[in-house]
Amino acid sequence: MDVVEMVLALLLAVVVSGFVDRLSPIPLPLPLLQISLGALLSYAGGFQVELHPDVFFLLFLPPLLFLDGWRIPKRGLFRDGWTIAELALGLVLFTVLGIGLFIHWMIAEMPLAVAFALAAVLSPTDPIAVSAVAARVPIPHRLMHILEGESLLNDASSLVCLRFAVAAALTGSFSISSAALTFLQLAVGGIAIGVALTWALMWVLGRLVRRIGEDPALQTLVSLLIPFGAYLAAEHFHFSGILAAVAAGITMNYAEIFGQAQAATRIRRTVVWDMVQFAANGIIFVLLGEQLPGILAGVAGPENGSDWMLAVYVVAIVVALGLLRLGWVWTSLQFTLYRARLKGQPRPRVGWRVLVATSLAGVRGAITLAGVLTLPLVMEDGSPFPARNLAIFLAMGVILVSLVGASVLLPPVLRGLELPPEEAHEREEDEARRAATEAAVKAIHRMQQQMAAGHADAELYAEAATMSMEPYRHRLDGAQMSEEEAERHRRIAGIERKLRLAGLKAERDALFHLRRAQRIEDNTFSRLVREIDLAEARYGA
Repeated sequence: MDVVEMVLALLLAVVVSGFVDRLSPIPLPLPLLQISLGALLSYAGGFQVELHPDVFFLLFLPPLLFLDGWRIPKRGLFRDGWTIAELALGLVLFTVLGIGLFIHWMIAEMPLAVAFALAAVLSPTDPIAVSAVAARVPIPHRLMHILEGESLLNDASSLVCLRFAVAAALTGSFSISSAALTFLQLAVGGIAIGVALTWALMWVLGRLVRRIGEDPALQTLVSLLIPFGAYLAAEHFHFSGILAAVAAGITMNYAEIFGQAQAATRIRRTVVWDMVQFAANGIIFVLLGEQLPGILAGVAGPENGSDWMLAVYVVAIVVALGLLRLGWVWTSLQFTLYRARLKGQPRPRVGWRVLVATSLAGVRGAITLAGVLTLPLVMEDGSPFPARNLAIFLAMGVILVSLVGASVLLPPVLRGLELPPEEAHEREEDEARRAATEAAVKAIHRMQQQMAAGHADAELYAEAATMSMEPYRHRLDGAQMSEEEAERHRRIAGIERKLRLAGLKAERDALFHLRRAQRIEDNTFSRLVREIDLAEARYGA
């Protein structure tokens, strides 16, 4: 099977998984469904992909991590920065030491350095897997922000630990000071390159747009290339390409604050990136499933123990990871409460279910698989790398069990969980809407005066301005209503929304009828349908 057919088969599997997920009468975890399809392709269809970790990292991780960095709420990221740092750095080191010693104790034939290497690839949670689970499970917003921030930042620390564990396995030597210095170099260099490259590119694009105008398709293509450029530039200088992609995404978000892009560019770019995210996420999990038969075949043999012992190893590691994570989260919470008490702030009430949910949501995914596949094939003396196939099998098993555990156990843990209402967010949204509305009314009034100056038919401009201001004045009047009036206004708005959506649907149906009857030109038809689609999006259909 050539590369083109392979890519088409992977995309087809993603499409099929999406339809099966929507048609299923019971909620199936989409990642597990895609892994099953990948395994089916390998078993029944003879589908085989030679997965090179470097290529895998380059094709999938930069755009997805860039998008997560672009879209993650920045205020929440900085607000919970200490908690995220404790999880992304402290928990990784704690996991490498604790799980590494546990694996070596449980599987004596696995050398300690290899056990530490396996623990290193098991330590990072995966943002792609976390997002996939969150699509089905109503994880509280603040907890989700912490999990996303942790999964974005713990990759560099885990991969540095992996690098030094492998070096220790190959050479028999290890230096903590050298490891710490290397980590700082990887992290600082990667972040600096991601930020600098994105700012420079956005500055150049801004000047070009002011000179020659904006092309939404071109702007969208540039946004697709930025994460790959940041990743490759950082890797070229031996820094963290993963952190460079994340930093580029966060920088892109701040560059967007200036609002220089046209509405058409934002709409098109959002649609394209949503498609890229869905396709790339799906392909990753299909590939995980496709690799499963080969991994099972590679681990088969008396030297690795019986099948049931292998299953026991996987379950034991998953349980140890969960307990270790739960203990670390509880300890981190105590430090957070202590800092709040020192600052005289109110102590937040955190129930045990939030702690358990944080532990269960530590899902492993593509980064764990790609990391374990980078284990060398042979030692420096040419002998096989010890327990490599076993390490790969255990990593795959942990990925599957963690996905199943999160998908099955998180819903009952979070069901009925009462969280404090986010009144500040609602108030901020109301104030933002009011400010935007007032600005719109002033701008319309100012434009009306400019357009009417020197014209005899100034009343036409005044009437047009009144019509343009009507929805804004209606919105401002609603802000002054009592609670009873506001509730009545919301009911009226809901009825109006349904009526407008019905009207828009009828408009679109009529246009399609005219097109089928060849009574309207294609360009006109496309433009009118797009206007209706945008209006329908305005009402949240």
